[in-house]
Amino acid sequence: MNRLRFCFITTFYPPYHFGGDGIAVQRLARALVARGHHVTVVHDVDAFDVLRPDTAGPLPEPPEPPGLDVVRLRSGVGLLSTLLTQQTGRPILNGRRIRAILDEGRFDVVNFNNISLIGGPGLLAYAPEAVRVYFAHEHWLVCPTHVLWRHNREVCTGRECLRCSLAHGRPPQLWRFTGYLEKQLRHVDVFIAMSEFSRDKHREFGFPRDMEVLPYFLPDPDPDLDPVAPGSSDESPHPRPYFLFVGRLERIKGLDDVIPAFERYRDADLLIAGDGDHGPALKGLAGDNPRITFLGRIDVASLEQYYRHAIALIVPSVCFETFGIILIESFKQATPVIARRIGPFPEIVQQSCGGELFDTEQELVAAMARLQNDVARRETMGAAGYEGYRTRWSESQVVPCYLDIVRRAETRDRAGRRPSSRFQDERREE
Repeated sequence: MNRLRFCFITTFYPPYHFGGDGIAVQRLARALVARGHHVTVVHDVDAFDVLRPDTAGPLPEPPEPPGLDVVRLRSGVGLLSTLLTQQTGRPILNGRRIRAILDEGRFDVVNFNNISLIGGPGLLAYAPEAVRVYFAHEHWLVCPTHVLWRHNREVCTGRECLRCSLAHGRPPQLWRFTGYLEKQLRHVDVFIAMSEFSRDKHREFGFPRDMEVLPYFLPDPDPDLDPVAPGSSDESPHPRPYFLFVGRLERIKGLDDVIPAFERYRDADLLIAGDGDHGPALKGLAGDNPRITFLGRIDVASLEQYYRHAIALIVPSVCFETFGIILIESFKQATPVIARRIGPFPEIVQQSCGGELFDTEQELVAAMARLQNDVARRETMGAAGYEGYRTRWSESQVVPCYLDIVRRAETRDRAGRRPSSRFQDERREE
């Protein structure tokens, strides 16, 4: 089978990242390299430095495998570079270097990921000879603030973008009112949403192009570590029974609604893994409650242990997420989830049968009590979640679907461009 050359362009990439989208980009890059392809990742360090809290430097990362090259862009002027891109929708200071990387690399496929601060829609016209794929990790295509969280206080049910941007403390992007984004979208061959919900939400907000659906994934299960098998667990990292929260500490993640519940729920603790700007407010809300522990940012291996021994993962987000990778991280450890009935969470829970949904604090507490007190129910849901991860959201299930999407995009009308010889050779060998 002939090997392909991929370029991933993204604002954030580990260790210079804040959440699931950067990790998802890394997982796909590594999965393609493991299959013999070559991947170059281009990302922007300036944006990370501008947006990170003073205390949140990058965590250490192991070296990337051979065949995966990472180009870290640093303009030397930090905030100015990021602001120019955000305001103009173009890679003002990094454009020449990005174009040179793409020209020299002769890539077969270019993946645009979160491009808002590395180059904006101006990048979408680059690499005309490649198959160009856009991953909608966020709702940036239809929302200047990425998250459809209107006026920084409620889910968005209709556009009020100028006022909303100001409420989020972000300079309005005037290029969004000029038709520039719609013009640039024509350069992209295929758009990918991370869930059926996200695809529907893009359509609801007027996105003019069809979208494929391709969920996030995790590495395949280790055959020697079956979390469902009896006696396979290690020692719990916490002395008392606990529920777990994982994510950035922001208002949209919904912890403000969960912390008060642990004033009344005394049979288990709440462990909170992550950091963010809303952390001080949440710690103030928790006060001196001994049943609430803030773990801060922790490494992947430790996080897996916390997942594995939790009664359940609580996912209380109040905004429209595009997927919810932490749900399948919990499923991989055979731990059920209790998720708010919003966004893609009902879709994931229904597909897996790996958890419960809630709307109110009363429903949350009732679900917590059921899963803590009914061991058989918890184990059944945990096993179902694990099976859902294995059959729907593991690397061996998702990556072939991605490659199929790319091949189908390449076979469609390419506006007069000659198809890549590598694709032709690959189809002939198949």
